[in-house]
Order: sequence, then structure tokens, then C-alpha cells
Amino acid sequence: MWNEKLNIAVLLPCYNEAATIGEVVRGFRKALPQAAIYVYDNNSTDGTALHAMLAGATVVRERRQGKGHVVRRMFADIEADIYLMADGDGTYAPEDGEELIRTLLTEGSDMVVGTRRNVRNDAGRQGHAFGNRIFNLLYRSIFGPDFTDIFSGYRCFSRRFVKSFPAVSGGFEIETEMSVHASRLKLPVSELELDYGRRPEGSHSKLSTFRDGWKILWMFAMLMKETRPFAFFGILSVISLELCIGFGIPVLFEYFETGLVTRMPTWVLSVALMMVAFMLFTAGLILDSVARARAEQLRIHYMNLAKPRSREDGDDRTVYMTELEKPASRKKRAKAA
Repeated sequence: MWNEKLNIAVLLPCYNEAATIGEVVRGFRKALPQAAIYVYDNNSTDGTALHAMLAGATVVRERRQGKGHVVRRMFADIEADIYLMADGDGTYAPEDGEELIRTLLTEGSDMVVGTRRNVRNDAGRQGHAFGNRIFNLLYRSIFGPDFTDIFSGYRCFSRRFVKSFPAVSGGFEIETEMSVHASRLKLPVSELELDYGRRPEGSHSKLSTFRDGWKILWMFAMLMKETRPFAFFGILSVISLELCIGFGIPVLFEYFETGLVTRMPTWVLSVALMMVAFMLFTAGLILDSVARARAEQLRIHYMNLAKPRSREDGDDRTVYMTELEKPASRKKRAKAA
């Protein structure tokens, strides 16, 4: 068992989860009796806040609609050594929280993601499952192989991660942003396979397969622009150059054969596309240097934050568990990029 004097905060962002939030809060109070439990209500209209308060949670209301706004507020408001975040819909087992925390301390990670396994057929729509697979593959091809389930809502964080995470997303794309933050700074992360259950009767998903899928795709593009600008603008430059060649080659062939340029607008367009390709390539080079400097600043800020430590006066030892204390009951996969 870890040091009981560690300050642990359980964070539950919620929107219209009255059917489940009470049971979720009681489950975490039983599984982690020493933890402080916070429910951040995001303009619920079904009495979610009341059910959470009656179950014993500290309830805070966040008026800005969207999970990203809620997470940003939680990370700014709450001071703790370890943060455990879960959804309030009852699909994640509170008793697994202890193992997520243990993995964080044992592996010395800054984030542990509870990857979802054995998803039952009624736990989510088939479109969601297919989209998850596609976006996870896309993530690994763009940002690296650190994660296999970037949309999991069950995560454990160190204080260093929370206080160095900028959190600019407004919606549920926040989980993707967390993963990119860890990959960008090459933080030590772990994954822990956990069961993912069905939503209880009366609880409904707030996600739309196609609408939210486009939001995630746009988020991927924006995060790639911010973190890998040379690759982002390089791709656009290649596309522009290919269009330049496609429009320009026929005009050149005609000129070599006849000595005339009869399609002047097409030639002008081709030259313009060549200039655009050059400008995009140059912008990528410049912004890549800016992105590297930004990543270095974030890394320095992260390094200035303390690791989880004992709260006893004069005791400056880190509280990582020894190899002999590691549990062997579940499959773990730890990675340090």
C-alpha cells in the first residue's frame, strides 16, 4: 500500500448523470476512503448535483459547457498529490481506482490510462467502437505509439502532469489533448487494462458518432499543427506542389511543341501554387523551431514541479513502491517515450 498521507483527489466531471452519479460517488468513497471526491456539474438539468451531494461528494458547478472546460477548471482549482479522474456514468469500476494509483506510484508514471477491454455490445454503439479503432491508429501514426486507447475517461495523474497541462480544449476532445501532452513532452506513462461495463438503465451517451468524429478529426489536425508543424505544413506544401505540377506540365508541353502559351490563366495558377508550396515549406521550418522552443519551456516547467512525496516533515523521499510491492494481478504495460 502507498503512503496514506498522500493527498488523493477523485475528479468526476458530470452532465445529466443523476441515474448513476450517486452510486459512483459511494463506490469511490468505499474503494478510496482517504480520498477527497469532487463532482463538477456541467449545467445538468436532472438533479445530478443533488444526488452527488447526498452521496457525500464536494460539488462544484462549471457554467461553460463542455468536458474540456470542466477538466481545465478542476485542474486549476484542486490541489493534490495524485488525481484520479473517471466518468460519472457508472461504466468504470471505482474499485479499479486503487490499482490505477498503485500503478502510477509503482511505475513512477505521470499518467496511467485505464484502457477499456471486454466492451459489451450494449456498452457503446458499433460506430463508436469503429471510430475508436480508426482514431487510435491515426494517433499512433501522427504522435507516437504511447497509447492504445486515447479516449478512455479513466485516468490517474501526478501533480506534475496536472499542473503542467495547458488544457485548451473545450469539449470531450480533452482526453486526446492529454495524450498528446504526454507524448509531446515524452512523459513516463502507463496503461492498465480494465473492464468497461454497460451504462445502467436510464443513462444515455452524450456523444454523436459523426458530429463528434469530425470534431476529433479537426482536433487532431490542430494538435498536429501545434506540435508537429513541419510535418503539417510539409504535407500541405507537397499537395500544393503536386497541384502545381498537374496544372503546369500540360502548359509546358504545349509551349515546347508550339512556342505559345495559350492557357495563360492555368500557367499563372501553376506558378502561384508553386509559390504557395514554397511559403508553406518555409512556414513549417520556422514554426517547427517555435514548437521545439515551446516544448522545451513546458518541459522545464514540468521539471520544476515536485514528484509525489511523503507529507511528513523533513521526509523528502519519493513514495514510489519497490519492485517487491508490485501487484501481479493484472496485465500492465508501462512505456517511457
